Amino acid sequence: MDTSDSVPLILRLSSSDDIVESDCACASDFAQFLFQVSGLQQESDCACADFHIADNDCACADDNGAHIPHALDNTIAWQRAPALYRAPLVGDYELALNSFATGLVVLNAPARRVLDAFAQPRTLPQALAALDWFAHAYATRAAREFAALGLLRPVGVSNIPTHTQPRTLTAWLHITNACNLRCAYCYVDKTNEAMDERTGIAAVDAIFHSAQAHGFRAVKLKYAGGEPSLNFALVMKLHAHARHLADSSGLELREVILSNGVALTDAMLDAIRDARIRLMLSLDGIGATNDAQRASADGRGSYARIVHTIDRALARGITPHLSITVTARNANHLAETVAFALERELPFNLNFVRGSGVSNATLIRGVRAALAVIENNLPKHSLLGVLDLARLDQPHAYTCGVGHSYVVIDHRGRIARCHTNLARTVGDVRHDDPLLAIQSARGDFENVSVEQKDGCRECTWRYWCAGGCPLLSLKTTGQSNAPSPYCEAYKALYPELVRLEGLRLLRWQHN
Repeated sequence: MDTSDSVPLILRLSSSDDIVESDCACASDFAQFLFQVSGLQQESDCACADFHIADNDCACADDNGAHIPHALDNTIAWQRAPALYRAPLVGDYELALNSFATGLVVLNAPARRVLDAFAQPRTLPQALAALDWFAHAYATRAAREFAALGLLRPVGVSNIPTHTQPRTLTAWLHITNACNLRCAYCYVDKTNEAMDERTGIAAVDAIFHSAQAHGFRAVKLKYAGGEPSLNFALVMKLHAHARHLADSSGLELREVILSNGVALTDAMLDAIRDARIRLMLSLDGIGATNDAQRASADGRGSYARIVHTIDRALARGITPHLSITVTARNANHLAETVAFALERELPFNLNFVRGSGVSNATLIRGVRAALAVIENNLPKHSLLGVLDLARLDQPHAYTCGVGHSYVVIDHRGRIARCHTNLARTVGDVRHDDPLLAIQSARGDFENVSVEQKDGCRECTWRYWCAGGCPLLSLKTTGQSNAPSPYCEAYKALYPELVRLEGLRLLRWQHN
């Protein structure tokens, strides 16, 4: 069957557990034109609260800009969503997305005609009458799916996403302040201090108490530092304690170790695998490119040791996520780093450095070269979490969870709002509700909604980047509600990234 000319073909990506369950229930009924593609499944070193969303080195927001799907009603008028982004792919295929709703959709010509039948306000019967060339059963099913995805909206209903309570409380546990590398962009003022067991247990207890007190359904622990493998015994003790609390409280537990990969032994990797903890490894380039900004205190490079750890992890069935920090030093070498990840089928993020020294022009040039490599080797996993702070799977009004669903506890048990600003503490673990302590404190920067950020209110992509990191904006512009200094790069690269995601859906639609 040639799906480009016969029945509607709608390819979508969804990362919401609820949506996936709903679609799976309908798969046999819709199989003639609907292909479900799995959601994102990546891990790295941010505080992204959704387990299916790529993590990078931020406190990414969770579920605070949810799309409320509409059931298609035959008695009211419907219209294509305003500000719908559409772009050609290959052949007769096109991508479409409502960045105020959920998911990227690939359409063939028949599906596109169904959508375009609602260019003007119409009821479903009126639209079907305009499609007299087409089987009404297929057109009706396609229209229902468009309504569920937010591509069709009831006339008079707002297109602005509804903000919902985040479901996951994410905690950054600063297991140690020590590290065996001296990365050029590191924000940690390193010492040999490490978290002790008493402090760690108190921290985990307080996090679970906060999660229950504020109605969260899941806890995500990020074992970080410093280099957490230097205090690995504590990581495993805290994992066991957290597992016990999760089982007794009914909360879902998610965990990731954020490591530089240099000192992970075979025994540690075995323990990570057996405990089902995810692993993020930092890698900024191939050979000397990585070593130029990720070297030991004695100047030795880390590349060979990281690759050795990757190989040993893969041999044990662990698929580490690669966190690639993009700076002026390595931006021109991103293509070869991305090729390394794709060859090994490793998920990855390109994380723009939180500081000065790299221009938008340099970022755009380097990332475009990397995207060209991706286009020639499209992965099975989604690309919607690859680019810096992008959350392209669903709208979000806040760049990160700071002040809302994110807690940082340092090696001394002190509570902070952001892991990049550990010196600004707001209490300690003797406060049994760390999130309340954070919400009650006035910080040095405000994490406001993108709707309150100057210059963002009319941007097509505003519910994807949410205006960028507010702390970075404060440091570079003096105002935390200003758009990100990387705004130009986001606007240039987002359209190219979603095009690749559309091509990826076409490439792997039957897998």
